[in-house]
Amino acid sequence: MFERFTKDARAVVEGAVEHAERTDADAVDDGHMLLALLDREASRASFALASLGATRRRESIERALGDSRRRGGLSQADTEALAGLGVDVAEIVSRVEEAHGVGALAGGGKGGKGGRGGRGRRVWAGHRPFTREAKDTLVKSLRIATARRDRIIGDEHILLALTTRPGTVGEVLADHGVTHESVQRVLFGGEAGGADGPGGAV
Repeated sequence: MFERFTKDARAVVEGAVEHAERTDADAVDDGHMLLALLDREASRASFALASLGATRRRESIERALGDSRRRGGLSQADTEALAGLGVDVAEIVSRVEEAHGVGALAGGGKGGKGGRGGRGRRVWAGHRPFTREAKDTLVKSLRIATARRDRIIGDEHILLALTTRPGTVGEVLADHGVTHESVQRVLFGGEAGGADGPGGAV
């Protein structure tokens, strides 16, 4: 699949790995890919993100991703759903961090006392695996490109894939005005995304 990636798309994947390494994360996830997309310049995805105002709101996006990591990856929607069941996620996070250090629920990394950090059993020789969700996003980007009859996979296809996936990153993007429809409109004049748009086959 990677032979079909453009230089910009490959740079996003490499940049995601760098973000994971910088934060000492156990694995590369969708959040790291979003940050790598925000790093890009003069690419189709960077044009879309800038046009939709996400680039200038990067701090807010990073803060939202960080908050989700502290909640163990729970999205705001998940947190609100649990609150409806009487579960106070903020209180749970507070108690866990009081006992084990800030960021203890973030799945490794530099936060937390006695945590494995990024040097645990899942990371070796400097290699960080991709989470299942991140792998699914890359597969989704291929499917979006195929549905559009594009012969190569660009960073715009990765961005579109992130907007269609459930979870924190899709929620954070939508909260900052970046949806599948808005990206389609900016890049393709609103032309339909085919069967792999929101609700399409994964």
